[in-house]
Amino acid sequence: MFCVHIYTGSLALVGRSGVGQAANHQQAALRAAGAKVVTRWDPPADVIHLNTVLPCSLWAARRARRRGLPVVWFGHSTEEDFRHSFTGSDLLAPLFRRWICHCYNQADLVLTPTPYSAGLLRSYGIRPPVAALSNGVDTDFFAPDPALRAAFRQRCGLTGGTRAVISVGHYMERKGILDFIALARSMPQVQFFWFGYTPPSLVPRRVRKAMAQAPANLHFPGFVSQEGLREAYCGADAFVFCSHEETEGIVVLEALACGVPVLVRDIPVYRGWLEDGVNVYKAAGTAELRLRLAALLAGRLPDVTAAGRAVAEARALPVIGRELLRRYAALPLPRRRSAALPAHRTA
Repeated sequence: MFCVHIYTGSLALVGRSGVGQAANHQQAALRAAGAKVVTRWDPPADVIHLNTVLPCSLWAARRARRRGLPVVWFGHSTEEDFRHSFTGSDLLAPLFRRWICHCYNQADLVLTPTPYSAGLLRSYGIRPPVAALSNGVDTDFFAPDPALRAAFRQRCGLTGGTRAVISVGHYMERKGILDFIALARSMPQVQFFWFGYTPPSLVPRRVRKAMAQAPANLHFPGFVSQEGLREAYCGADAFVFCSHEETEGIVVLEALACGVPVLVRDIPVYRGWLEDGVNVYKAAGTAELRLRLAALLAGRLPDVTAAGRAVAEARALPVIGRELLRRYAALPLPRRRSAALPAHRTA
């Protein structure tokens, strides 16, 4: 059985982020595809798979090389999505780019969630090959459920025809939280919910001030469990993702899987797999987001949620697990046991 070491040395620091969720997805995906997943150095694995760009991950990559293990690094981070994130991030962004290039250059293969993010990383001039592979989504767990819709509405005190709009993310300008606040202010008859949390010390003053002055119809429940998030997706009338920059957006996949109508900002990362009026709706800016959202909530736009669910199913965890094994098989793996991966070497 092929054995993959998913390095977890720094994941405790990012467990509530998309990177932490992606690492969980990788473990589940690989097990679904028949691989053995370990998180310790002994017994030795056939390949090591890294997710963060913290110093301990660089150390792990170098240790793996000394042991003769191929290194696969999942490139969740770019300079572009580092900017406008937390206090001081814009000043640090050029240094961050140099750092991630140094990290990724230790790999035999860099994976990243979308062709868009792959293009960014290649433009940095990193040496290893870069390939696109979605973070994936658990389509068994995240699925439409009328009972969860009823539970969410009851929990939030939503009665009659009151509409609910949700978003998920850190309290970051990049994530579009200022736009979401503006949407809530312009639509007082709708209840808005922003799920997620960022320590106040990392939240820029402008964002803190906007949140403190948010209208009464906007709620900040904070970080919730995966079960709570699933209930919110199923209970919402729309999922609005105003983010200005992403490498993919796991929460978008989760919303699509749950069958909630999805409205996103029209940014390059979605081109080629999310199509306006086909599987999601898109808008260029805050004013257009408001017009599109109003039309969506009023039922004036066609229902594209079945096509949205199909996008998620194409990125289901077993699919991702098989593709990961195929990518590993294309690497020079001198330590690979003879029973590993024979069915995946062809492509």
